[in-house]
Amino acid sequence: MRALLLSMALLTFAACRTLTTLPTTPWPERRVALQSLDAFAFSGQLAAATATEGFSAALRWQQQGVASTLSLRAPLGVGGAQLNYDGSALRVTASNGSHLEGAAAQAELVRILGFEPPLSSLRFWLLGVPDPAVTATETMDAAQRLSQLQQGDWRVDYGEYTRAAGQWLPARITVRRDALRLKLHISTWALP
Repeated sequence: MRALLLSMALLTFAACRTLTTLPTTPWPERRVALQSLDAFAFSGQLAAATATEGFSAALRWQQQGVASTLSLRAPLGVGGAQLNYDGSALRVTASNGSHLEGAAAQAELVRILGFEPPLSSLRFWLLGVPDPAVTATETMDAAQRLSQLQQGDWRVDYGEYTRAAGQWLPARITVRRDALRLKLHISTWALP
């Protein structure tokens, strides 16, 4: 009898644990709310692969208005970089301490990453919404969250979501264009 009660309690606990609160607000309202978020931060892991090379790095992202600050740290102390993008101008601080701006910063970013990322759109894609300035094709999952997004030449796939500060936010994202593939696993979100 005791074993039966314990088994029932464990099953009840397991059932309660698997129930998650899905979004109840309609997608158009959630999209606008997420697109208007102007302050957030997260940390995670980034892996990038092009037709000829690849890399992985720890990533910290901080967003304040249109200003994005990205810190990339390669494994085993190989190096990294900090990027500051204010919506129009890019500054790159390389692991050796050198500072670059403008066209030189853009060239250094392409050298570090092996491609030119869509910095203006990324801040929206990371939140699981399209960039409102660019026409998009959205594919929704059963819970009315983006499962895929197509904007310009870029395709964004959302593999997993997590709940943070009352919002459903992406935990796994894959961004593709031609032979380029970026995979991002977000481990922690911080919202105001």
